[in-house]
Amino acid sequence: MKLTAQAFDNLPSDRLKPAFDLIHYMLGEALQAEDADDVLTEMSGRICRAGVPLARATSIVPLLHAEAVASARFWEVESGARSYLFPYTKESGEEYTRSPAAVVHETGEWVTLWLPDTPDETYDIVTELKQAGHTHYIMAPVFMKSGMAGTFSFATRSPDGFSPADIAFLRTVFPALAACQDILATTRAMREVMRMYVGAEPQQRILSGDVHRGEVMHIRSAILFADMRRFTELTSEMSAEQATQLLNAYYDCIVPPIEDAGGEVLKFMGDGVLAIFRAEGEGKQTCIRAMEAAREGLARVNAADTSPRFDVGVALHFGEVAYGNVGSGLRLDYTVIGRDVNLAARVASLCGNLSEPLLVSNDFQRQAGIPARSVGTHTLKGLKTPQEVFAVRSDG
Repeated sequence: MKLTAQAFDNLPSDRLKPAFDLIHYMLGEALQAEDADDVLTEMSGRICRAGVPLARATSIVPLLHAEAVASARFWEVESGARSYLFPYTKESGEEYTRSPAAVVHETGEWVTLWLPDTPDETYDIVTELKQAGHTHYIMAPVFMKSGMAGTFSFATRSPDGFSPADIAFLRTVFPALAACQDILATTRAMREVMRMYVGAEPQQRILSGDVHRGEVMHIRSAILFADMRRFTELTSEMSAEQATQLLNAYYDCIVPPIEDAGGEVLKFMGDGVLAIFRAEGEGKQTCIRAMEAAREGLARVNAADTSPRFDVGVALHFGEVAYGNVGSGLRLDYTVIGRDVNLAARVASLCGNLSEPLLVSNDFQRQAGIPARSVGTHTLKGLKTPQEVFAVRSDG
C-alpha cells in the first residue's frame, strides 16, 4: 500500500491534519528515537487524539537473533507500552501458524475480526482479546525491503467497534507506520547480526566506516584462549548435529563468564574461543578479571552434564591485539592478528601436553601477581623467543 493523495479522499476533513501530523512524526522524529516503546506510545496517542477509539496496539517484527524469533511491543490505553521477546523454540512455528499474522502474511490483506461473532478457536489470541473487553480487532502486514515481514494490530473496546472513518484513518496513515517499522527493524537486525557474528567492538567500528583493507587498531589487553581437548577424537563418530550440540555446550560454559567479567569474545575458531579484556591502567585488575572468567568457565565445564564428557584448556596472556581488515577485493574479514594472539593460542596448546587446565604466560603472571607454579620454558611454534609458562590453580 503506497502513500498517495488518493489515500486521503475518504477521510473526514477533521481528520486530515491529525493524519498529516502522524505521518510526519513516523517518517521524521520516530526514526531518530532511542526506544521503540516510545514510538509506539506516541503513535497510539496520536491515533487516539485523532478520534479513533484505540484501546490496544501492537507492533511485531521478526528478529535475526540467536535466541529469539520476534520482538513484540504492546500498547494499552491504561498501562502504556511494554515489550516482549518471542523465544526461539521448537514450538515457535506452530504458534505463528495459529495467529492472524500467518494469514496476513500469506494473503497480504488486513484481517478484521468483529470479536462478538468470532469463535474462540479461530486464533489463539481471540480469547485473550475478548476477556480484555475488546470488540473489534485489526491486523495488517508489513512487508520489508529486507524480505522480513512484520505486523501492526489495533483493537478497540467501543461497543460499535471501529467506524468506517476510523478504518479509513488507519489505512491512510498505515504506509508511514509500515515504513517506520521497516527502517527501525532493518537497522536493528543489521546491528544484531553483525554483533552476533563479529562482536560488539568490530560491529561498532564497521558501522562507523572502518571497512577498508589494511586499517588496524591496537588494543592492550588480557587475552584468553580456550580450546576443547581431543575435540576431533570426541566427535569422530558423531553426526554434524551431535558435534554442534557438544560445541554449544562447551561455549555455554566458557562464554558467559567472559562476558560477565567484562570481556569480549572476538572469535570462535572451531573448538577455540578467543577473547580479550581491555587493559585498565597498568593491567593488574584486567588480568584478575580475566583469571576469574577462566576459573568460572572451567568450573562450569567440570559441572557440565554432557555425553561425552570433555576437558578444556585455557591460556591467559597480557599483550596487544590488533583489529584489522584482511581479505581481497570486496570480501573482507574483520579479524584479530598479532604476535600476542598467536602466543596465547600456543600456550593453550600446551595444556593437554602438560595436563594443566589453566596456563598463563610470563607477561600475564607479572601483571596479575598471583600465586603460580612454573612449568618450564617452552619453544612455541611460530615464536622465536622461548617462553616461560606458569600453571595456576583453576579452582582459585
